[in-house]
Amino acid sequence: MSKDYYEILGVNKSASKDEIKKAFYKMAHKYHPDKKGGDEKKFKEVNEAYQILSDDARRSKYDQFGPGFENMGGAGGYQQGGFGGFDFSGFQNGGTEFDFGNLNDIFSDFFTGGGGGRAKVRRGRDISTEIQISFSEAVFGVNRKILITKTSNCTTCNGSGAKAGTKMNTCKYCNGQGKIREIKRSFLGSIQSTRICEECLGSGQVPTEKCDKCKGAGVLRREEEISINIPAGIRDGEMIRLSGMGEAISKGTSGDLYIKINVTPHPTFKREGHDLVMNLNLKLSDALLGAEYPIETLDGEIKVKIPEGVKINEILRVKGKGVPVSKTKRGDLLIKLNIKLPNKLSRKAQDLVEQLKKEGI
Repeated sequence: MSKDYYEILGVNKSASKDEIKKAFYKMAHKYHPDKKGGDEKKFKEVNEAYQILSDDARRSKYDQFGPGFENMGGAGGYQQGGFGGFDFSGFQNGGTEFDFGNLNDIFSDFFTGGGGGRAKVRRGRDISTEIQISFSEAVFGVNRKILITKTSNCTTCNGSGAKAGTKMNTCKYCNGQGKIREIKRSFLGSIQSTRICEECLGSGQVPTEKCDKCKGAGVLRREEEISINIPAGIRDGEMIRLSGMGEAISKGTSGDLYIKINVTPHPTFKREGHDLVMNLNLKLSDALLGAEYPIETLDGEIKVKIPEGVKINEILRVKGKGVPVSKTKRGDLLIKLNIKLPNKLSRKAQDLVEQLKKEGI
């Protein structure tokens, strides 16, 4: 299928080189693969179109013969694979030659806020684990402590990386700024980027003597006990996020810890929203005449009064015995009544049923 390079860049066939360059920058910025929502395929098409239309000789042959002109013994084919395919050796701006270097680095500055903004904060890795709790613990909440091995701040130097009592000196590489500014010259103009100083890792200071335990890193891998406050009413499969309890990193912020909660099913109760549901088997005589049944709830034993003449699958509601909604409010306990019919009747029972039948019951 023939490609229309003008259409790919969104310009007219009469567009000037400056208009083509501006259109290319706009489209490349939009489709760059390193950008969220980028499209590598479209980005390569933009790359290809710009290389053809920004070169007078290639553009002339393309206008005359179409996309297949390079197979007709004309100019050499373009290189694919990202920005590396550009040939800007003859590009000049006001008589000044530019060293374009790696265009991936140039666009990276735009996509990561490098244009004179703040240096990206170093952040540790997020980690995850999972724990098993009982149905009752999920309903009422519980505090659990777990041991987890991860990279944590050094307890000897409290993450500073310095030996106790050691003097801290201003970093000579960044003059105490914690970041280093660099200016790159490109066909887009001068681009200023900021990166964290690799010597002091953004702190602006370096110790005279390093901590013996962590060797100046400020962090080390160790086993740590973590307390998890599991809220009342949590559901099976829900995640709890503990901010700053993930992997630590030298002179940066720690990542987060995610805990998946697995709830053990209960043999009696099931959860429906903030209500608890259970089944209760009744004898036929109790269903007809009424009775009182002891029930073991999550709060302890209660007695439930079964009214006369209940129907199969009728539901009794016990208020306030369900899942907590707030500190002062709870859902209800729903009791589904199952009337258990006898498999075989004695002669006496048959006579009694016959009497009931005569009375139209």
